[in-house]
Amino acid sequence: MLEQQVVNGLMLGSVYALVAVAFTLAIGILNFLNFSIPGLFMVSGMLTWLLLRQAAPWPLAALGAVAAAGALSLLVERFTYRLMRTSEHFVPLVTSMAFLILLENLMLIGWGSDQQRVPVPFGSASAHLGPVIVSVPQLLGLGCAVLAVACMDFLLKKTRLGRGVRTIAEDAQLATLLGVPVERVVPLIFLFGGLFTGLAGFLFAVNYQQASPFMGEEVALKGISAMVVGGMGNIWGAILGGLLIGLVETFAIFGLGARAVDLCVYGALLAILFVRPTGLLGGVSRHQRM
Repeated sequence: MLEQQVVNGLMLGSVYALVAVAFTLAIGILNFLNFSIPGLFMVSGMLTWLLLRQAAPWPLAALGAVAAAGALSLLVERFTYRLMRTSEHFVPLVTSMAFLILLENLMLIGWGSDQQRVPVPFGSASAHLGPVIVSVPQLLGLGCAVLAVACMDFLLKKTRLGRGVRTIAEDAQLATLLGVPVERVVPLIFLFGGLFTGLAGFLFAVNYQQASPFMGEEVALKGISAMVVGGMGNIWGAILGGLLIGLVETFAIFGLGARAVDLCVYGALLAILFVRPTGLLGGVSRHQRM
């Protein structure tokens, strides 16, 4: 039973971790808290439900959900960050929140506020690892989360694009002077964040078989908490923070009931920050973290 709870916690944590990575890319590189991320997560989950309800193959549903979140993130970049980056620092934050409200209300108009049941695309397929039963969605979620972050880490550290991104994270004006095409790189940062968020929305929908217009809000709070716990600007810290929060939440439900979840999660967040204010993997320079 303990091992099963660990697997469930890691699965939930992988969703939080992907959302935390999306927030980390926006804050760690652009110093921009992107409030539209919960909306992108929700659109991905709802689109997963719509496509699977129409009997679409699950790879097509996954591709559609992730691509939609990526495309919407480019719209957010165009009409929030790029259009208003010379305004007061709070203006892009407010406009990105407007995207969240717009997306939620469009879903409400289209399909109402009821929670929708997502069809199971894999049937009852599962793997037995000793006493632990791991479903296909759980294996897919854990594998995709680690693989996606490993690819992002490689891109940031080993490629020319990654060097440009790290330079922008240090100083955008200096990056321009050094010849980094900032106008082309920044949309890619938003795109990557949208793809991570879309993947998280798809994995959440197929694992927990539910989707609703407000599904992104609580997950976003846990994602921000995971980013802070892991260390601001550190993508592997975001993964660690997400997995830790997922485990805490799962064991809180198992041991104390659903009402104690927020108390345990945010109590753990405060305890960790009290001991280590920079987060578990924080305390290094921006350049090193990226």
